[in-house]
Amino acid sequence: MQVKSRHHLRSDEIGALETSLAEHLGIDLAGEAYERVEFVDTDREVVLVDGEPLVASFDGELFVTVRGANAHPPENHVVTVDAGAISFVSDGANVMRPGITDATEDIGPGDLVVVVEETHAKALAIGRAETDGSDMVGDSGMVVESLHHVGDDLYAFRV
Repeated sequence: MQVKSRHHLRSDEIGALETSLAEHLGIDLAGEAYERVEFVDTDREVVLVDGEPLVASFDGELFVTVRGANAHPPENHVVTVDAGAISFVSDGANVMRPGITDATEDIGPGDLVVVVEETHAKALAIGRAETDGSDMVGDSGMVVESLHHVGDDLYAFRV
């Protein structure tokens, strides 16, 4: 991921970002420095919070990265998977119902979600929900499309 440009966010942009993440995920970034990074080879942007890539754009919507979710564990929009799903989700596979043990009730179709493992609640992926959180646990079907996961280019990105 080759950096095209870097810009500091204005105070109103920082406020809007912090408010959005607090309302949607129940997290408080409370960083000192926020910087938007644009890339040559992709439309995705990353927001560095105190130098760490904690927020990125997913289909134009700013949301935490896997690193961001591990640094600031979310309370909302969380899908929990069992140990058997960890290797698949970590490799970028979509999340299937049989691997899900729990999902927060605030999830609706099209929402961005954080996928965590059940033992330590560590984030494995960021995805887009295909159904309501109340309908995610079950026997068959794909319910979360993977957009970003441990080990991908975004996860490996360092400034």
